[in-house]
Amino acid sequence: MTSDHAHMTPDEFRRHGHEVVEWVAAYMERVGDLPIVSTVAPGDIRARLPDAAPEAPEPFDALLRDLDEIVLPGITHWQAPGWFAYFPANASPPSILAELVAAGLGAQGMLWATSPALTEIEAHVLDWLVDLLGLPAHFKTAGGPGGGVIQMSASDSTHLVHVVARDRAVRAGAAIGDLVAYGSSQAHSSVERGARVAGFAHVRLVDVDAVFALRTEALRDAIEQDLAAGLVPAIVTSAVGTTATGAVDPIAEIAAIARQHGLWHHVDAAWAGSAMLCEEQRPRQAGAEHSDSYTFNPHKWLFTNFDCNVLWVADRAPLIAALSTLPPYLRNAASESGEVIDYRDWHVPLGRRFRALKLWWVLRSYGAAGLRAHLREHMALAQELGRRVDAHPRLERVAPVAFALVCLRHADGNDATDALATAINAHPDLFVTPSEIAGTRFVRVAIGQTRTTAADVERLWTAILGGADGAA
Repeated sequence: MTSDHAHMTPDEFRRHGHEVVEWVAAYMERVGDLPIVSTVAPGDIRARLPDAAPEAPEPFDALLRDLDEIVLPGITHWQAPGWFAYFPANASPPSILAELVAAGLGAQGMLWATSPALTEIEAHVLDWLVDLLGLPAHFKTAGGPGGGVIQMSASDSTHLVHVVARDRAVRAGAAIGDLVAYGSSQAHSSVERGARVAGFAHVRLVDVDAVFALRTEALRDAIEQDLAAGLVPAIVTSAVGTTATGAVDPIAEIAAIARQHGLWHHVDAAWAGSAMLCEEQRPRQAGAEHSDSYTFNPHKWLFTNFDCNVLWVADRAPLIAALSTLPPYLRNAASESGEVIDYRDWHVPLGRRFRALKLWWVLRSYGAAGLRAHLREHMALAQELGRRVDAHPRLERVAPVAFALVCLRHADGNDATDALATAINAHPDLFVTPSEIAGTRFVRVAIGQTRTTAADVERLWTAILGGADGAA
């Protein structure tokens, strides 16, 4: 084999690795100075790429050059401190470094036997999080009937629990076409989508109250109507922090209804679950201890790179029963001993990456106290922004400040609110998300990016004031 076709040597990797780490470190230093939103037009990036893959090797310098010349112009900078849009998708140095190590190890954790460290670290770290979030001990794999597993996203977890609920109901004698799934009308779209993909023909999006939380009376009515029609209620999803306004459903009341009718009860805390590290926030998830499953995304607000979603189940038996198959090539002594977890039975994909490493490193690098301090700072900044909105004659909130989310609008109506959002987003170092509920337009301000500080919120407030005056 000629040198032109040789693999990168360890010494070359070491040298280029230093260059890449330096590039990422420099990016972290300058991301606040870059325009947050990409301005490229459709097709601009592809137009800069050659028509065919290279036949001969290219020097590594060319790859680094194209990060700046081709990649960065097409990046929307979720890691910018002026990011207040959607929800955060945070990264942090320990998480980034853990991703590098996981990529270097290249391990495949489908079975305990294929890399025991992947499984045992994941199970143990997720047991840590049960305690850190104030969840019940039966969600632990150590000594409990349930357990936790890292998935790609909350959407994957939501789809999965609908599959498990469907399987449980069918095993009990129900026809798939008769099954019904329930959720709030403000639930994330993944609830309806997950139910549809899982084969539910009937999905009920239940009415909400004045603060956009599910109305339990409406849920009871919907269940009773479906029972009277000969249908089979199978699963209900409660939200802790809806996407639009951060609303929290009455979980304890929903749990009681679910127990009464034998529904699987899933709690979706994708964004707000991170706040439960702070003990004072936990009353908002009261009743979650009676749920069948609970999910949250460390990759949103816990400084752990995407993708890293956590799903816990109170009893892992229905999950494994719905998903487990055992072809001969996966059989091994450890699995047959019954003493290990094979995570391949806990989600749809067979293969799985070492996602737990970055979560483990984040928890150890920040410590629980450090994470709580950052979360509390973000929530305090949101409360202060909410107070300023309430005191301004041209602005009003459309919902209570929820965790670190503030939803505001211009007092002059939808057109003025749209103009306000446009004025804010005209600042290259700020980005917010406009939204709408029942014809009412508003602006969502999600505080929680890894590097966001009080100074960044102050810049945002100055832009809000300018936009409010301009739209008046």
